[in-house]
Amino acid sequence: MTSDDTQIRDVVTARVSAMRTGDAAGLVSGYAPDAVTFDLAPPLRNVGASATKLRNWFAGFDGPVDYEVRDLDVSISGDLAFTHSLNRMSAIPHGAPTGFELWFRSTLGLRKLDGSWTIVHEHNSTPFYMDGSLRAALDLKP
Repeated sequence: MTSDDTQIRDVVTARVSAMRTGDAAGLVSGYAPDAVTFDLAPPLRNVGASATKLRNWFAGFDGPVDYEVRDLDVSISGDLAFTHSLNRMSAIPHGAPTGFELWFRSTLGLRKLDGSWTIVHEHNSTPFYMDGSLRAALDLKP
């Protein structure tokens, strides 16, 4: 592994830790101010990361959010890099009798800015059944 590969994996590891501890400021710190994100929740496109929005999202759960990144692949070319992985999130929504578990696909685009790898693009997606039901395929697991 190269130093850049290790640094990028450290960015992803820090994100996992921040998700598990509900550290909204820690999550936001890994993004460029003008990062474009395509998240699971609406809207279709976001520009910039908001600690306030993330704090409100974390507040919607009873207890911590569990988060896992599996099968992380890192590709680097100069000062640009991409990662892709399968991610798992589980939590108990505030007031719900039980929790949920969700596997989804994640791609990060990173740029080395001032010597540090910074997220400039994020795309998360959940597949859906194309059988006419258009249901999200929340039962899929790797």
